[in-house]
Amino acid sequence: MRTQVKHQRERRRRWSMRKKVVGTAVRPRMSVRFTGRNIYVQFIDDEAGRTLASTSTRHKAQTDRDKLAANKESAGVIGKSAAAVAKEQGIEAVIFDRSGARYHGKVAELADAARAGGLKF
Repeated sequence: MRTQVKHQRERRRRWSMRKKVVGTAVRPRMSVRFTGRNIYVQFIDDEAGRTLASTSTRHKAQTDRDKLAANKESAGVIGKSAAAVAKEQGIEAVIFDRSGARYHGKVAELADAARAGGLKF
């Protein structure tokens, strides 16, 4: 399959999900984005249009950030880190937005680690 077609299908999945997934101040949207090298997680209040908290493999507070990449092991570390950052901000329940990625592998590992860290989906 051509790369352009893959990107187009992912974009369509992302748009169709975003029509249905809306975060609030009480239950923000946990947006997860995987690039080729990094993992980004944001907790977003869509009603106010602002980011409440965030973490990533590039975040300065992240320990051993030079060893983290966009793989399954790092996804587990970032999932635990995201849960800790959310708890600091008083966030207990979230709506999971996988940004068009399929729910297996890295995405599932990150979600399981966040659940283990105390977040409720």
